[in-house]
Amino acid sequence: MRRPVTLRLLATLAATAMGATVCVALTSPQASAAVGSATGFATRNGGTTGGAGGQTVRATTGTQIHAALCNRASSSTPIIIQVEGTINHGNTTKVSGSSCNTAADVIELKQISNVTILGVGNGAVFDQLGIHIREASNIIIQNVTVRNVKKSGSPTSNGGDAIGMEADVRNVWVDHVTLEASGGESEGFDGLFDMKDNTQYVTLSYSILRNSGRGGLIGSSESDRSNGFVTYHHNLYENIDSRTPLLRGGVAHIYNNHYVRLNESGINSRAGAQAKVDNNYFQNSKDVLGTFYTDQAGYWQVSGNIFDNVTWSSRSGDNNPAGPNPTSNTSVSIPYSFSLDSASCVPSIVSQTAGANKGIRTSNGNCTPQSPTAGPTTPTPGPTTPTPGPTSPTPTPSQPSGTNLSIGAGSDGSSKASGTSYGDVRDGNMSTAWSPSGSTGSISIKWGSATSVSRINIREASGATGNIRNWRVVNHDNGAVLTSGTGAGVITFAPTSLRKITFEITSSSGTPRVAEFETYAG
Repeated sequence: MRRPVTLRLLATLAATAMGATVCVALTSPQASAAVGSATGFATRNGGTTGGAGGQTVRATTGTQIHAALCNRASSSTPIIIQVEGTINHGNTTKVSGSSCNTAADVIELKQISNVTILGVGNGAVFDQLGIHIREASNIIIQNVTVRNVKKSGSPTSNGGDAIGMEADVRNVWVDHVTLEASGGESEGFDGLFDMKDNTQYVTLSYSILRNSGRGGLIGSSESDRSNGFVTYHHNLYENIDSRTPLLRGGVAHIYNNHYVRLNESGINSRAGAQAKVDNNYFQNSKDVLGTFYTDQAGYWQVSGNIFDNVTWSSRSGDNNPAGPNPTSNTSVSIPYSFSLDSASCVPSIVSQTAGANKGIRTSNGNCTPQSPTAGPTTPTPGPTTPTPGPTSPTPTPSQPSGTNLSIGAGSDGSSKASGTSYGDVRDGNMSTAWSPSGSTGSISIKWGSATSVSRINIREASGATGNIRNWRVVNHDNGAVLTSGTGAGVITFAPTSLRKITFEITSSSGTPRVAEFETYAG
């Protein structure tokens, strides 16, 4: 049973910093993991909710952040980490546990999911210490400052990236943050916001990126084209040499950003990338859009932008600016709704809303800043590729016909509560059931060879009917989301040949108990 909000639990975490036991105050589960809701591509692929529904933990050191991750029941148990104070090398050590994979001298979000890091109180500053997201999903970072992260010199952290994502990362929303350096690569710094090696469904919103040689990239090389579906909106890029961003393949939506003093180049679309560039304000800058430093072309669709004192170099060799009069050379479809501020007011609205410790204000699309309202970050159902489509179907109550393919198959999952088993969902017995170790988790059915499935039936155990709220069905072979929705029952989707299918519970109103996970060919 969920404890009342007024109760507090003091958890002593088995981690040490400077020889002292780390104690972190935990509150009861919260209704929301962040202020407001995710926007842009982070709303697709099942949505980005971070630690919504999980416990809230207060941390004032990097070690406490790691300890909070390691103290969870599983690596997917939702958690909201409220951070206040300065996080640095001196207070960030490795913590071990079954639900984490941390390291010293970096905030390591590795092989985990369902986490929110939220700056509170007098602010959170990650000083010379980067945030590394690897093999992770459903992550929110909001209202923090990350500054002066170096890859060479002393001290070093995170390869020099303020925030870096790599290796099968999905659904990250970074909002109202300030990312800054004090120079370029020769001074030991790298990118402020980098994505590589299969990172998808990311939004960077209402943030400040400044005083760096490199703003950020999508793709580590011309051959790393597994990344994409990234939204950048209402950000300030100021005094950046290049990469605002650099795109190698993939799709990016770039709107309502203010660019000031881009010294060498700006949005660099190359290697087949497609950028939709809407209603941005470019000011006192050079070569703000084009394909640079490569002969592998990228593409863009432009509309409503203002170019204020922008200079353009001549086209030659691997230098191909889009100006002086940028025109579209492709068409990019955006699968989510959004409201565009007029480009003429972008400098004003961005200055009032972007960055950490600015009140987490946003724009209403009419160039007017809005005060925040906290609320549940409900995911927007959507396909795994950015093509508009209908909302995922609500499960129908009828019992599927045909053979239940789960009988005789294998099963596994993210975690299991005491007394439950993964095999309980495929034994044909409604009196046995699987439960995750927390309020969310996943259960999978798997076969030795490719099997066609187009319908599943999630049958909740007696006494737990209605506990499952939001979910998504995933083709575990490639990570594609087949469908998503609310409530257990019969779920249909396009016939898919796969070896393993996963039912992910992303929120619940009580302890989920799945008695049977039935699968059918049609």
